[in-house]
Amino acid sequence: MADAPALHRALIDALVRRQAIKGPRVEAAFRAIPRHLFLPDVPLAEAYRNEAIPTKLADGEAISSSSQPEMMAIMLEQLALEPGLRVLEIGAGTGYNAALMAHIVGETGAVVTMDVDADLVNGARAHLAAAGLERVRVVLGDGGLGYPDGAPYDRIILTVGAWDIAPAWAAELRPEGRLVLPLTVGGSQKSVAFVRTAEHLVSASVTDCAFMRLRGVFAGPDTRVVLGDSPDLRLYVRDAAEVDTASAYGLLNGAATDLATGVRVTGSEVYGGLALWIALRERGFCWLEAIGPEADARPVPPLFAGAGKYRSTVGVLDTGSAGFYMRPPGDRIPGGSEAEPRPFGLHVRGFGEDAEPARRLCGHAQAWDAAGRRGTDGLRIRVLPLDVDYAPAAGEHVIDKRWTRLVLDWPARPGLY
Repeated sequence: MADAPALHRALIDALVRRQAIKGPRVEAAFRAIPRHLFLPDVPLAEAYRNEAIPTKLADGEAISSSSQPEMMAIMLEQLALEPGLRVLEIGAGTGYNAALMAHIVGETGAVVTMDVDADLVNGARAHLAAAGLERVRVVLGDGGLGYPDGAPYDRIILTVGAWDIAPAWAAELRPEGRLVLPLTVGGSQKSVAFVRTAEHLVSASVTDCAFMRLRGVFAGPDTRVVLGDSPDLRLYVRDAAEVDTASAYGLLNGAATDLATGVRVTGSEVYGGLALWIALRERGFCWLEAIGPEADARPVPPLFAGAGKYRSTVGVLDTGSAGFYMRPPGDRIPGGSEAEPRPFGLHVRGFGEDAEPARRLCGHAQAWDAAGRRGTDGLRIRVLPLDVDYAPAAGEHVIDKRWTRLVLDWPARPGLY
């Protein structure tokens, strides 16, 4: 255990240098709460890496984890905690995030954290006790239903990805309170800090993220379609019922043609900006992904990848044809330790006899570039009731969910309106 303080200090120093940690309250919490107490079965060196660590699997896939410390710091900064506030966390996980929040709100505040699995709840309680934070209330329940016994809350945070904003979350939030959650917006997830105004929720900050999905009755539609005879190749689409899986699998294993878009990008620009651009304009928008040791051998054009772990890309699937973005043919995909913003010439791989989807993707990349590469920076999201008619103004995009209507725009001066 002699290495624990040094490893802990080095991790937090790195988060400060990377400006994931910005404020003194968040920094003090991270320095006070050792991560390894919440990962007792994980080697110290691994516990203090700036990485998410899966802690529970189902059918070979992670359904709970200790989130990446950098992303935790970013979301805690978005949450803007202060001493004395009441907080509800949905997705207790190991209890580490609840411990950080409890340190910030102090003895005069209150933290309730909940999870859907009894073993996770019991584990979080034990970890919090080991850290001397028994005052955190850990409860078993479906987070989509909220926790009215502790309401109203000054802050609500989700550490799992949500497809929509459940009615209970808005109902249990105080006026001017904050709701921070990883929300599916168009083609990707955004960590959004919403402030509750008199009329609606409006974003105060938005950043890119990637979280496992909320489980329970509020999980949202299953958009995953498995292709072929193994679960490691899958599409994520708007409506799984509309996909002919045999046809799509045959299409991806058939002839392909590569086109250059003439646009240079980084991977983060594609994920945070271009993916949203095409999701707002293409009904056939989809993600294609392969996971596991055979991922490199699957017919997934290389855009995002980890050798022997996964490959994924974004594009459009039409009937009988498809197109997906990719790096230049033969380009080396950077490893996780490399600095990400290495620009590359964006290409499109088209499948099928009709090259129209591939040509449209080229056009979208060029139009997005010409429009100023709109992405997460400057994005404003307002949450309106679904039963209220809304006529979008010029430059606005509307996404209807099950309970809410999202209105997206990029105002000249983003902020609270």
